Amino acid sequence: MGFSRRTVLKASAASAVLGSIGAPFVARAQQAEFTYKYANNLPDSHPMNIRAKEMAAAIKTETHGRVDLQIFPNNQLGSDTDMLSQIRSGGIEFFTLSGLILSTLVPAASINGIGFAFPDYPTVWKAMDGDLGAYVRGEIRKANLEVMDKIWDNGFRQTTSSTKAINGPDDFKGFKIRVPVSPLWTSMFKAFDASPASINFNEVYSALQTKVVEGQENPLALISTAKLYEVQKYCSLTNHMWDGFWFLANRRAWEALPADIRTIVAKNINAAAEKERADTEKLNATVMADLKGKGLIFNQPDTAPFRQKLREAKFYAEWKGKYGEHAWSLLEKSVGKLA
Repeated sequence: MGFSRRTVLKASAASAVLGSIGAPFVARAQQAEFTYKYANNLPDSHPMNIRAKEMAAAIKTETHGRVDLQIFPNNQLGSDTDMLSQIRSGGIEFFTLSGLILSTLVPAASINGIGFAFPDYPTVWKAMDGDLGAYVRGEIRKANLEVMDKIWDNGFRQTTSSTKAINGPDDFKGFKIRVPVSPLWTSMFKAFDASPASINFNEVYSALQTKVVEGQENPLALISTAKLYEVQKYCSLTNHMWDGFWFLANRRAWEALPADIRTIVAKNINAAAEKERADTEKLNATVMADLKGKGLIFNQPDTAPFRQKLREAKFYAEWKGKYGEHAWSLLEKSVGKLA
């Protein structure tokens, strides 16, 4: 079959026109339809941010580029209280926050932090993936925020000090300890006759360095990644509370996503939470040797006297009254009798 020069020129012209029509659609498909900010208070090297990067990449792939999740770690967008205000106003779309700090807005959210309630991880996940977690998520949604199903792990919290080891409840007497901005922490350490000071996490290192406080309490992974061992000498494995991060979303931003996109985003966030849990548990279990090498001196006190002291100080009875009979019964269903 032969083609005249005119036929070839016509075909080329038509191809150029069709190409120019198609090009913008290709470009538009590659440009994110939803560019959302996800903020947190943890260092870039923490398992949360490592898994969050994988999660963001998977969401981008599975939504064919429609959702671009930008991660802002390490308090880049402000303190916890700043970012809680931002997620409520829509300044950021996603935020992970400890339930104990979220309790300033949602009182029930701090119930997982009741002192010396959880003996181990299986008990934690039984409660937080079960009825207790479902109850707390319901309370969070009443506060006009969305929340993912799986809570992320921050770990069991340990006590560090620049002055002395904590071997029993009496060692807390008069002890100047940094606590997060949350009534439950303040209440618990006051029950031990300590002197708690509420300080946002982005100011903890300097507060320890300048001796504003003697000590602080956090999971081992965070003590390591935030380099708190540089300004502390002792680490007492008190396991005094378990702490996790709820993955929160601004409601307007969440509802702006089409239903199929919401399904993909939620699926990947919850899957990343499961992986981060395993990472954090492993890291908290293995990081002790590294911290010993960096000079921290460890001890493991018996937790029974601490729990008894909280009973005597009416700590459990007080918080049972604050949370209410229903919430408290869900906690005790998983951990056994406290009050």
